[in-house]
Amino acid sequence: MPPTMAHLAFIVKRNRSKTRRKMKKTTLTTLIQEAESAQKNAHAPYSGFKVGAAVLSTSGTVHAGCNVENTAYPLGQCAEATAIGNMITEGGSRLDAVVIQSPTNEPCYPCGGCRQKIAEFADDSVPVILVTRSGTTQQTTVGELLPHAFRYTHPTQKAG
Repeated sequence: MPPTMAHLAFIVKRNRSKTRRKMKKTTLTTLIQEAESAQKNAHAPYSGFKVGAAVLSTSGTVHAGCNVENTAYPLGQCAEATAIGNMITEGGSRLDAVVIQSPTNEPCYPCGGCRQKIAEFADDSVPVILVTRSGTTQQTTVGELLPHAFRYTHPTQKAG
């Protein structure tokens, strides 16, 4: 008899919880400080919703970014995208952690586009820490934020 959907969901949840990464408290503190610092520079004249983000590259370097709004609304950029862009600009290629600083007392989850951008440079087990204005943290993972993320895999053989 094949497994039920409830059984499969339990297996997925159990496997994900085993793959969460531990992070040093000093590293987390640095990431939060960098995200808060970047948040202060956010350009959000239309929404007033200033967000900061910091990413830790696999080389151990921290890269920060803030959201940048534009009067042509779709041209704005989220804090996570800015931080990732800064990482790439400075020679990084993979993420080890992401921190997103909210301007409110509610966690600020990344939008769908940013979830995909994060997944482009991170494994499912990479921690994503959401920090509120009051300092409360909530941890999730890339895989929990974007299950079944689209990832390009290079074909091992040429067609034909």
